[in-house]
Amino acid sequence: MATRRWFYFVPAAGDPVKILHAIETRQLDTLPGTARVYGRWEELFYQLKETLKGRKQVAMEYSPEGAIPYISRVDAGTVEMVRRAGPLVVTSADLVQRFEAVWTPRQREQHDRAAVALRTLVDEAWMIVARRTAASAVFDERSLQQHLSDRMREMGLEFDHPPIIAVGANAALPHYDVPETGSAPIRPGDLLLIDIWAKVREEGAVYADITWMGQVSETVDERYARVFKIVAQARDAAFEFIKASAAPGRLPQGWQVDDACRGVIFTAGFGPNYIHRTGHSIGVEVHGDGANLDNYETRDDRRLLSGTCFSIEPGIYLPGEFGIRSEIDVCLDGNKPVVTGGPAQAAIVPILAGRVQH
Repeated sequence: MATRRWFYFVPAAGDPVKILHAIETRQLDTLPGTARVYGRWEELFYQLKETLKGRKQVAMEYSPEGAIPYISRVDAGTVEMVRRAGPLVVTSADLVQRFEAVWTPRQREQHDRAAVALRTLVDEAWMIVARRTAASAVFDERSLQQHLSDRMREMGLEFDHPPIIAVGANAALPHYDVPETGSAPIRPGDLLLIDIWAKVREEGAVYADITWMGQVSETVDERYARVFKIVAQARDAAFEFIKASAAPGRLPQGWQVDDACRGVIFTAGFGPNYIHRTGHSIGVEVHGDGANLDNYETRDDRRLLSGTCFSIEPGIYLPGEFGIRSEIDVCLDGNKPVVTGGPAQAAIVPILAGRVQH
């Protein structure tokens, strides 16, 4: 039960300090440090000022002008109070990701297992669609979503939301939510997007997150193939930019990778149809606390760190027609970017080519 304000100050050198209310003096007992207790609001400010005496700056979960909202969690009033106590308040964004986003060797191994499992399930999905189509059976987005969700649970995976299964024009909605009833049928000729994410059901496990495209056909329509080629080139440009930038030993910032990817799509004439960031940090939550590849929704100036993982997932979305997205997971082994879970998708899968007969 925590109903009163508390502060936990970790100095660059020396012991941490806890500032606690008199009725909740044991609130931070699990953490080391010396306790300072207050009762009245005036005493709170006094203890804060004494704790910060002589400090020139202090890092907080704050981002100037909310530029990186995922780290900006301290309210404006609290920031004002700390400033009034003396120090300059700076962002803790890079510090936080060192603790929150850098994986242990075990987490990397857990991610790799999840990534392989998801890739296997995508292949299984193509087979199911092929069988149902061959049998002229009624099949829709919701049915495939439920099947994949059940299979993930059987494989010891857990997830915070079922996968995105989007047919045709629904694939032009990046965060399409499959309705419980009335979802789109999957029929011959349809373009099909599968965005699937999960982690192994183990303590401290981290996510894998991939997106693949298929068409319920023997061959892929030229218009789909053309747009996918542009998306894949943008995805690969982002990867190569990281690889080249990291070679001298200094990893790039998130916004720089976004620019490298987005530039390919703009050059191809689809700039207005790329309506989200290039990628997100991956951790114990599918959207983690590390640097995002973003100079669109935000300008993420955090530098990518060794031992972190993130998605690269550019897309082109044509409202009312179709959408194309390709998503890979990239882990940084030292300064070397590595695609996990198998090779990136090279072309849209023609689901009925060599179909499995019912």
